[in-house]
Amino acid sequence: MLVRMANLVQTMAGPDVIVRHAHMELAEPSIAAGFTSCVEAGATDVTVFPYMLSPGKHSTGDIPRMVGEIATSHPDVRYSVTPAFGVHEKLGEVILNRAGIPIDSSWSDADAERCWDPECSRTLCGEACRARQADITGFFRTPIVTRP
Repeated sequence: MLVRMANLVQTMAGPDVIVRHAHMELAEPSIAAGFTSCVEAGATDVTVFPYMLSPGKHSTGDIPRMVGEIATSHPDVRYSVTPAFGVHEKLGEVILNRAGIPIDSSWSDADAERCWDPECSRTLCGEACRARQADITGFFRTPIVTRP
């Protein structure tokens, strides 16, 4: 599945972007091999996207640590690790689409910037939460691939 998603993202991003997939454990290519493959293809800025639904130990600790370790072998390459998916309206759209349910006509893009946590913590939905991003930066960005 990860190979197919990487192929989809590569096609959507276009030829000026380098997209590679990697596994944290139990399968190849490893994160180190994936990072190195990006650099060998010409990337000077690598953005790693943990393809996980929720923030957790792997996406917030293990993966950033592993990326940091391989990055030391490429000191001229900038890198970052994005948050896991977390709560995002595009995921809600996919769920509704798969269920055959149309998005309510009253929904607007501005609605996505509210907090979806019943207690309105603005933290439990993960770093990708648009309400949290709107509070911090005033905008939301979703980098998921490398740029040469």
